[in-house]
Parts: sequence; C-alpha cells; structure tokens
Amino acid sequence: MFDVLNDVLILLVLLQVKHMLADFYLQTPRMLDGRGRYVHLGRAQHAGIHAVGSALAFFVMGALSGVVLWIVLAEWLVHYHIDWGKGRYSDIKAHTPADAGYWRAFGFDQTLHQLTYVAMVWAWAAYGLS
Repeated sequence: MFDVLNDVLILLVLLQVKHMLADFYLQTPRMLDGRGRYVHLGRAQHAGIHAVGSALAFFVMGALSGVVLWIVLAEWLVHYHIDWGKGRYSDIKAHTPADAGYWRAFGFDQTLHQLTYVAMVWAWAAYGLS
C-alpha cells in the first residue's frame, strides 16, 4: 500500500510542477489573447503543452502508453473548456486584477484544474499502473 501511495504523491507533485510551468511560464501572448472565443488556436496550444507535460509525468512513473494517451486526450479537452469558460466569463464581466471577481474566477479555474489532476491520478491508479 505504501508503494502505491508514494507513487500517487510523486505523480501529483510532478503534475503540480508541470501545471506551474505550463500556466505561469510557458504561456505566450497568442495563448492569452482573445480567450473568450470558443475556437482559439492559442488555447489549443496551451492545452497541448499541458497534455505533453502530463504525458511526460506519467511516463516517468512508468504508466502504460495506451492509458496515458486516453488520460492526456481527456485532459486536453477538459483543460481547453475550463480555460474557455474562464475566458468567456472574464470577457462578459470585464473584471481586472483589481476586482474580487477576477480572483474568484482565477481560483475557480485553478481548482477545476487541480480536480482534473485528481481524476487523472485516479484513472492512472485504476487502469495504468504498470
């Protein structure tokens, strides 16, 4: 049991570091501009960076390739839509960082991403442990 718990915690740490890099260091102006539009190439690229980073984390943990593929495809889709929802909401409300609503939207967005990682780790533990 301890080995599985240890692996789960390591994977969660890897996903947290990946999230920080992808959300706060690797976003370009193209990824950030116009995020309230549904079809948005920059957002697709941003979600792709997250998917690639997650795949690397899962492969480091020895996950099975087929399981990783399904997990990161689901992550790409979910991440794309979480960010679109936040972008759409932000466009409608026109909040800036000076507004409490901006930070509530930011916190809700980040919470949804973190819950996505919990689901991904669960899927890996249920179907992808090598």
